Amino acid sequence: MLYDFIDLHRDDIVDRTRDRVQTRPWPSASNHEIEHGVPLFLTQLSETLRREGTATPFSSDAIGSTATRHGAELLAAGFNVSQVVHDYGDICQAITEIAIERQAPITVEEFHTLNLCLDTAIAEAVTEHARLIAQKRSEEEVERLGHTVHELRDLLNGALLAFHALKRGSVPVNGSTGAVLGRSLARLLALADRALSEVRLAGAQHQREIIRMTTFVDEIAATGMLHAEYRSIGFTVAAVDPALAVQADPQLLASAVMNLLHNAFKYTRAGGAVTLRVHAEGRRLVIEVEDQCGGITETDGDLFQAFGNRRGTDRSGLGIGLSTAQQAVRAHGGDITIVNKPGHGCIFTIDVPLTARDAGGPEYA
Repeated sequence: MLYDFIDLHRDDIVDRTRDRVQTRPWPSASNHEIEHGVPLFLTQLSETLRREGTATPFSSDAIGSTATRHGAELLAAGFNVSQVVHDYGDICQAITEIAIERQAPITVEEFHTLNLCLDTAIAEAVTEHARLIAQKRSEEEVERLGHTVHELRDLLNGALLAFHALKRGSVPVNGSTGAVLGRSLARLLALADRALSEVRLAGAQHQREIIRMTTFVDEIAATGMLHAEYRSIGFTVAAVDPALAVQADPQLLASAVMNLLHNAFKYTRAGGAVTLRVHAEGRRLVIEVEDQCGGITETDGDLFQAFGNRRGTDRSGLGIGLSTAQQAVRAHGGDITIVNKPGHGCIFTIDVPLTARDAGGPEYA
């Protein structure tokens, strides 16, 4: 009987499946996947097959419920849906190969039951995996939207209060209250840019065009100067090669750079300085934002994780900006890296491909 065969050769099946998983080119796997996935499924599979041969067949829901748990466990362990499907296929192949090698007396009906169990397992595991991912994404989107709305309301409320104080004429426009209004408006602009970038990233609406970096940096610098002025921070923009160009979505790239600048202004102490540099390195465009935040401590965690820890004493905002900036840069085939200079500050670097000659722009060797 097939269930006796599986119980008898359980260790061989696990080892054979492990070999198949470890040698497959894709998707990648780990021992954790084997240790928790295969034994769990084989136990339920054996019991299902045993009950199928009795007068009271095992409920078809049993193998599905186990597969549902398997799908949830794999998701929790970081595995994707392709790995779930391949796992079950590898188990089936291992059982079949060993049965043939040992010339096991297994009937066609038992193999048919095995395939039905595998089919149910795959369907249930994939369904649960997809359900949990959708649930997680929905929860994250609701949380993100809620935080964004609260941030928007706080900024508008601060700007409105400052405006009323200025309107009464009791305080000077160029004083601290005017600075509050300016900071609130600048952060509102950054929030709008970030929201627009998130929408375009979610919808894969990338509208690429040739961007001359001199014009791009001039526009960024104009907004950056306002941020710096309202926070009493120096802002320096290094000269840019007039021939430098990149093919990118201007909204996404500008939003990424402004997010880095906004964080630089936010965490740099008053009287400090922020520097923006744009240059070419080989066939890559490099945009550097250097601040004087004092450096990043080990307790700050992943700065690119939404809703993660904030740097320094100013813990306003959501941590979404850097996360969105990273997504925008990666959508252009690049990435953002950080150089930490303890006691001084940080250098955030955007690195994306330069415009190729066949895209209509210069090519840098």
